[in-house]
Amino acid sequence: MSKSSEQNLKNHGRLDPPFHFVLFFFLVANLVFSIFHMIHHRVDAYFAGPWYVVLSLVAFLLVFKVRSYPLKVQDRVIRLEERIRLQALAPTAWHSQIYRLSEDQLIGLRFAADDEVVELAKQALEQNLDRKQIKERIKSWRADYLRV
Repeated sequence: MSKSSEQNLKNHGRLDPPFHFVLFFFLVANLVFSIFHMIHHRVDAYFAGPWYVVLSLVAFLLVFKVRSYPLKVQDRVIRLEERIRLQALAPTAWHSQIYRLSEDQLIGLRFAADDEVVELAKQALEQNLDRKQIKERIKSWRADYLRV
C-alpha cells in the first residue's frame, strides 16, 4: 500500500505479493507435483516418493514458521510502543492500568490517534474488547505503513 492512499479499517491489512502469491503458489505446486510423482512413479523407488511429499510439507511448515517469527517480534515492539505512548498520554493515576491491557488490545490501539487512545484503552479494559472491536471504534485512524 502506498503512503499516498489513506489507511483505514477496511484497507490496513497488507499483502506481500512475493510471499503471499508467488511463494505460496510454488509451495502448493511442489506439493501437488510430489504427490503426483509418488503415485505415478512407484517403480522408481518406494522410499523417494513419500519422502518428497514429507519434504514438501516440511517446506510449508518452514515458510510459515519463518514468517511468524518477525511478526511476533513486531507485535512485542508494538506492545512496548503502545505502553510508552499510553504512559505519556494517560493521567498518572491510570498508569497502573496500562499493564492490564493484553497484547491483542495494545496492537488494536496502535491505530488510534493520540487524542482518543486513552479513552479507547479504558473501554478495552472495561468491556474486554478485542483487537477488531477496538479498531472498529477508532474515529481518527493513525496509519501504520511499516507493518511487515
